[in-house]
Amino acid sequence: MKQLLLFFTISVILTPIHAFEDTEHCAPTETRFNIEKDLLLAQFDCKTDVDDLHSIAAFATLVSNVPFSKINYHAVAGTYGIQEGLYVPANALFQEAFGDNWTDAHKDFTAAVNKVSDIAIKTLVAGGNIWIAEAGQSDFSAALIKAIKTKIPSFASSDKIHIVQHSNWNEKVTSAESLAFVKKNISYHKIADGNAEGNGTPGFRSPDFTNWKMHLKSSQLIAVWQLAITLGNQYNGKNERYNNEAIAAGGLDFSDLSETCWILGLENIKDTAEFFKLYGAGN
Repeated sequence: MKQLLLFFTISVILTPIHAFEDTEHCAPTETRFNIEKDLLLAQFDCKTDVDDLHSIAAFATLVSNVPFSKINYHAVAGTYGIQEGLYVPANALFQEAFGDNWTDAHKDFTAAVNKVSDIAIKTLVAGGNIWIAEAGQSDFSAALIKAIKTKIPSFASSDKIHIVQHSNWNEKVTSAESLAFVKKNISYHKIADGNAEGNGTPGFRSPDFTNWKMHLKSSQLIAVWQLAITLGNQYNGKNERYNNEAIAAGGLDFSDLSETCWILGLENIKDTAEFFKLYGAGN
């Protein structure tokens, strides 16, 4: 009996904490984002991979859930770097997903930097932090930070602005100057790639996941996802754009949401199926 008790005690000690978590609620693993004070910038390059379209729909799904519905966020389209290839026009999707709470950097980069920097400064002046989910490259972020520092020269940005990046490729097609600038001037977090499972962040690239609609109760979210998928199929691999094989197979790829999940302490979500199980129906 003592041996059995000792074995059980050791097993409990050695068992990972997440094994005891209630995955129905998937409590945050760490407090990073302060929902009372901080701003989340959801930036999407939309060039040339259509995975951003699915990531937009997934972000809209996540913030529709009660625990995250009060997040102060702003979406930005066209935050691409120096990569070749055509842009994926997604204005209709941004409008469907976020209403007027988004900015078009593809249409007018300078105006977008000015607008978003003003939004960010309101949060900074009030004592909050800026968290940038970098679904793309850091060129827009670099310009944004420079604008903030110009408008408030006394601002010390290193511990108040955070960029979260998950992709080696995104770093490679950020201009060298911009990448060096953000890494030097703000808090830069490089996390594991959201295209793969079991690496410490959610794996949201799922070529076999097609039953997304059965998990959604909101007609608005169904419309958002349907538009994201329709546009994704329309532009995927077309006119020498990147061919996303997971999307071509009829599945989903919202790998860029891994950054938002890390910001919110949700990196223990395993994959696409678990994401829809936890957040598809809202709560």
